[in-house]
Amino acid sequence: MDFQLVSFEFIELDNLLKAMNLAASGVQARQYILAGSIKINGQVETRIRRKLRLGDSVEFGKHQISIVA
Repeated sequence: MDFQLVSFEFIELDNLLKAMNLAASGVQARQYILAGSIKINGQVETRIRRKLRLGDSVEFGKHQISIVA
């Protein structure tokens, strides 16, 4: 699935999880991230506010998200 950046040059990782309805709340998003459940561009990411930009790829369980313009 794709996430389209609109009017911004980035989205923070925790906000992406909420926007894509993969986390019910900010607390749940943070828990997923800190548990090492998220990969960005193939690397495990534990920074909650990691800025995602055009071209980044996010893996979370069976979900693959591409950041597009």
